[in-house]
Amino acid sequence: MARYEIRIKGRMSGSLQSAFPDLTTQIEPVETVLSGNFEDQAALYGVLLQIEGLGLELVEVRHVADGVFASEGADDRPNKRAKE
Repeated sequence: MARYEIRIKGRMSGSLQSAFPDLTTQIEPVETVLSGNFEDQAALYGVLLQIEGLGLELVEVRHVADGVFASEGADDRPNKRAKE
């Protein structure tokens, strides 16, 4: 099992959020972040196909350490500068 964050462009409505009942939804100013555990890559690809089928714009998919999401401070995206 692996944890992933899936970033979608824009703010998903409540009805769109309900299409992903097994994932946690976090609304940010310009994106929606879906996060959760996936049994295997087939499960992840199933959600990605669902996102495509709903006409949503995928921004990023990333694997995160168990129990830690970017919103909780584990930001390992490239080009992020450390504070000096």
